[in-house]
Amino acid sequence: MRLTRTLPILAFLLFAFSLSINAQCKQFAKKECLPQLEKYTHDGNYHAAVLVEGEEAELYKTFYSDMEYRVAIVGESTLPAVEFKVMDINKNVLYSSKEHNNATTWDFKLQSSQQLKIVVKVSSFNKPGDTPASGCVAIMFGFKVKK
Repeated sequence: MRLTRTLPILAFLLFAFSLSINAQCKQFAKKECLPQLEKYTHDGNYHAAVLVEGEEAELYKTFYSDMEYRVAIVGESTLPAVEFKVMDINKNVLYSSKEHNNATTWDFKLQSSQQLKIVVKVSSFNKPGDTPASGCVAIMFGFKVKK
């Protein structure tokens, strides 16, 4: 009987804790990643998650032809370098930040509308047995408004 009372409370606390972490990551995205879009118009979506070093996350997004875009990806300072790749539907790598000194932004324009896959990976810098670092990683997209 006691367990049936404890489980709902524990589930609620875990849910509340995850909401708090997501809210903190959203604030991080607004403060640290949004300025990286500079003269691009933010698409209104805040993509942020807590990642641990060595961990990878994927995001799919549709981009339209003849528009100029910027993708910005920023990780908390407690994390090692955050790398990202942008790939098309055929898994062709269109951009790799690793090949550009771990740049945090990429500006591009597509000739045809398509869905792209953004793969974000937090590098590892700890030795085996060390506690891995974790922190927020934010991904934001901007576009230039045609005049």
